[in-house]
Amino acid sequence: MKPVIWLGDSRACVKDFPEEGRHEAGYELEKIQDGREPSDWKPMPSVGLGVKEVRVWTGDAFRLIYLAKFAEAVYVLHAFQKKSEKTAQGDIELARRRFRALIEERRRR
Repeated sequence: MKPVIWLGDSRACVKDFPEEGRHEAGYELEKIQDGREPSDWKPMPSVGLGVKEVRVWTGDAFRLIYLAKFAEAVYVLHAFQKKSEKTAQGDIELARRRFRALIEERRRR
């Protein structure tokens, strides 16, 4: 099972989800760690190659943007509550910056 690496404040953001949202997000992350597909997801090529978004529904909508294509870990780039139909540009930009920083860090190793 791959470990989860939380980038930026993504872990704190998930901790701020209501209990049901935290539970569902954790369940979906466990599936990803085990190499399985989450229940509800979509690709996020606007963030980066291989980046996906998990959709968690609890009456409210919550999202985890993550990258699991590397063998060493599942990287959670961003987590947030979705309040409109379209993902806010600020959320996409934050995830994109974290993705780019991760790729740059891996290149330096």
